Amino acid sequence: MTMLVATVQIQRVLALCMSILGGEGFSLPVVSKIDVVDVDIELTETAKAALSASMSGEEDTHVLLISAQSGGCSGYMYDMAIVEEPDNSGFQKIQFDRIRIFIHNKDSTMLNGIRVDYKDSLMGGGFQIENPNASKSCGCGQSFS
Repeated sequence: MTMLVATVQIQRVLALCMSILGGEGFSLPVVSKIDVVDVDIELTETAKAALSASMSGEEDTHVLLISAQSGGCSGYMYDMAIVEEPDNSGFQKIQFDRIRIFIHNKDSTMLNGIRVDYKDSLMGGGFQIENPNASKSCGCGQSFS
């Protein structure tokens, strides 16, 4: 089995506010059925240490949100952000020591089985995600399908 790897940078989100077209546009809701699976992920010791340093002691109020966003060269891109704990039951919650990871149910089939690692290199390390569900990835290393 071929394992595809992507490097992802974590961003710290200060406000959870989204709008379409600067708040001036509108969109109709799209309803589609999604398959939800129980997510099982692996977090390496180096990833745990890097996340603890990134969370700066805010593990009690903040979580790491991992998602798959539409876009990128291959169809989807990984997104990792440290956010205040969402007040939403649509997430699966996984705990590693004091680090809490949230994955939205809509992304569960794409992110089940991922392995999150952290690599530090002269070229500017970062978090790497190995995804057994990805059928291909782009040369940029950040998108998959």
